[in-house]
Amino acid sequence: MSLPMLPTEDVQTYPRPPLLESAPYPIRVEAEGQIIINTRDAWRVCETHHPPTYYFPPEKLKCELLPAKGASVCEWKGQAAYWSLKVGIEILPRVAWSYPRPTRRFEPSRGFVAIYPTALERAFVDGLEVSAQPGDFYGGWVTENLSGIVKGGPGTLHW
Repeated sequence: MSLPMLPTEDVQTYPRPPLLESAPYPIRVEAEGQIIINTRDAWRVCETHHPPTYYFPPEKLKCELLPAKGASVCEWKGQAAYWSLKVGIEILPRVAWSYPRPTRRFEPSRGFVAIYPTALERAFVDGLEVSAQPGDFYGGWVTENLSGIVKGGPGTLHW
C-alpha cells in the first residue's frame, strides 16, 4: 500500500472565484455496504474556506442515478440538478448534484456528479478518510491534509 500523496493545503488560500482542477489520485466511496466509486478520474472544486468538492463521471458510479426534485444556482458554476442514488435496493434521496449546462469556466465538469459526504458510509481521497464539511448546505470533503477555517459551522453562513 502506498502512502497518501495529497499535499498539505490551507482552505483559506483557495481562490474565489473557485478553481476547477483534475483530481488524479485514487478516490474510493462506500455506501450501503458497497463500493460505489473507485476511480482516479475526477474533478475537484476548491473555493476559499471550503474543503474540496469532488465530481465524478457518471459512468464510474456503481449505482443508479435517479432524478430528484429541486434546483439551485451557483454564481460560478451555473444551475445544479439534483440526484438520488439507488444502491442495491436502497435509495439515498437527493444526495448528489451535477451541472448539466455549467458555465464556460466549469465546462470540463459537465454532467459529472458530486455526492454529499454525509450520505456515505466511508470515502477516501488518496487513502485519507473523508469527513463532511459542517452544515447541511455544503458538500465539501474534509481530509486530514487540510488546514484553515472551514465554512459551514455556526456563524460562518454569510462569509
